[in-house]
Amino acid sequence: MDENKIKYEAVIGLEIHAELKTESKMFCSCANSTTRICADGNSDADSRGHKTEEQNINVCPVCLGMPGMLPVLNKQAIEWTILTGLALNSQIAEFTKWDRKNYFYPDLPKGYQISQYDLPIVSGGFLEVDGKKIGITRIHLEEDTGTSKHPEGRADVDYSLMDYNRAGVPLMELVTEPEISSASQAKEFCQKYQLILRYLGVADADMEKGQMRCEANISVKPIGQKEFGTKVEVKNLNSFKSVEKAIEYEIDRQISEIEGGGKIVQETRGWDDAKNKTYTMRVKETSADYRYFPEPDLPAVVLRTTKLKTLNSKLKTNEIFIDEIKRQLPELPDAKVKKYINDYKIDSKIADIIVSNIDRATYFESIIKLGVDPTMVSNWVVNELSDRTVKPEDIKFVAEQIQNGKISKNIAKDLWVEIRKGKSPQDVIKEKGLEQISDSNELEKIVDDVISKNPEIVNKIKSGQNQVIGFLVGQVMKESRGQANPKVVNELLNKKLKW
Repeated sequence: MDENKIKYEAVIGLEIHAELKTESKMFCSCANSTTRICADGNSDADSRGHKTEEQNINVCPVCLGMPGMLPVLNKQAIEWTILTGLALNSQIAEFTKWDRKNYFYPDLPKGYQISQYDLPIVSGGFLEVDGKKIGITRIHLEEDTGTSKHPEGRADVDYSLMDYNRAGVPLMELVTEPEISSASQAKEFCQKYQLILRYLGVADADMEKGQMRCEANISVKPIGQKEFGTKVEVKNLNSFKSVEKAIEYEIDRQISEIEGGGKIVQETRGWDDAKNKTYTMRVKETSADYRYFPEPDLPAVVLRTTKLKTLNSKLKTNEIFIDEIKRQLPELPDAKVKKYINDYKIDSKIADIIVSNIDRATYFESIIKLGVDPTMVSNWVVNELSDRTVKPEDIKFVAEQIQNGKISKNIAKDLWVEIRKGKSPQDVIKEKGLEQISDSNELEKIVDDVISKNPEIVNKIKSGQNQVIGFLVGQVMKESRGQANPKVVNELLNKKLKW
């Protein structure tokens, strides 16, 4: 397979759906179940935030598709889609409309989905992955579907039940250009996009909870061939690991099929995580199969003024409206990493780790705003303080004690344990006598004792093996229970050994 594989190149495009965490649904005032928290805080709450026995509580005649009910637009969902587009260097449409996507499935109560077809809110743009700009075709809004559930513990039943709590939740779909060339690149694109959504505050985008779902369109072609191969869409990718593994499997499968004299069929395939393979679901639909037509119950939207206007309104420039949303853009992950590396002189790997979690980055910045050395804090936040339970003010105090030579970095590690128990660092240092010994007269006795006990090491140092002095420093630290000031210890050893 390896010999055959190097003759082909993959062409991959992604479709990523993210549920926006607005308070209400896309076209009605029902609570958005992706942001709803179970009233009693019970840990039995499912990924939508409600307990399993609470199906169909966030529903109304509109999201259930009852006759005569009219949808109403969720303004915030539109604004958040624009904000996402701005973060991805995209163009924002001045005119957008809504369309009906017709298909029949139990999780679609109306028998059609309100979506966008030819005039999406966002078009163009890119997301940079490994130095390569992956083009974005479009970002549009639509409503999510309901969910089907098979009765648990009932192997004897042959039916599923429908929960429409999720039906009508704002769903933002991003479609990339077919410019991704590997499974690992696809995975990283998804990870970076998820992080951007979290920094924008528009979605939690947890794949394992279904808040972000990915579909991959994959084809292969001989290297150098301009014409794309037949693409296959793979669904049911609910983790970054699944995205990578499914794409890798599908690339290998298609190459094997072609090399064996077969033909790739344009189809939709599912991903079986347990078996680590894709499987045929249905022959791929085309846009004609969905019979798109303009949604008659919703007005088109013009994005030109500070408010959303319908076509019947007097139109003015859209600069003010777009500028208002631009002002909401936070510092994005890539820019934050560059700042940490260039301004704070933090190691690039440490910077990536901090920025990869928005809560960790916020915690880190709340500490350095107090004037604490960023390099020292960055290592603490990634390692000793990864749980982020120690107050920034206490971290500042500990850092000052280290810089003033009153405690050592090793002692700081022990301090965090006690501080997490609710004690102040001042009290812990006092109670346990952890203050660093910097008095040279006091340390000289310990240094002399260590020198007398290690004549072989002393001879090595005097013969030019200066690096072994670290052993003596370690012995002094051990004898002083970690309280000796390393700087003073080194000065005393150098003076006494005269090397």
